Amino acid sequence: MTSKLVPLISEADIARALQTLAKEIDQDYDGKPLVVVTVLKGAFIFAADLIRKITTPISRVELIRLSSYGSGTNSSGQVKIFSDLAPEAIIRQHVLLVEDIVDTGRSTATAIALLKQHHPASVKLCSLLDKPARRIVPVEIDYLGFTIEDHFAIGYGLDWDERYRELSGIYAVEEE
Repeated sequence: MTSKLVPLISEADIARALQTLAKEIDQDYDGKPLVVVTVLKGAFIFAADLIRKITTPISRVELIRLSSYGSGTNSSGQVKIFSDLAPEAIIRQHVLLVEDIVDTGRSTATAIALLKQHHPASVKLCSLLDKPARRIVPVEIDYLGFTIEDHFAIGYGLDWDERYRELSGIYAVEEE
């Protein structure tokens, strides 16, 4: 069986979504400093582009690394935490968690719970993609770029076994 890549979201559509998300975030925080926590590895490109569009002061950028995929195209159901952040990084701070995709909700819910253990002033979630058809654990997305069907998505930071992150748009992997 071979796979093909089918365009889902163009680079231009992503750029427009970034502008919209940044405006919404700026309106909600109204100049209150933010700590941006990015979930590695998939959200790094999205987070970097988003931060450049936000005018709200960013007091810190932190990175956490979680995974539930491994090398397959389906979640393993087990969330592994590879790197956490220092508790003092977010205590009493407004935190914006930046995710590439909310799929089953397990990894995102784990990340939110992890952040809340460090007693931030607030935690809001910004996700580039939402795939509600696969949701197992409920997650509230405060800022959302796109809702997609149940496709395995790659590109713009999202990978398939560490490949395809460099693509400027987002593609679905389809089996032929």
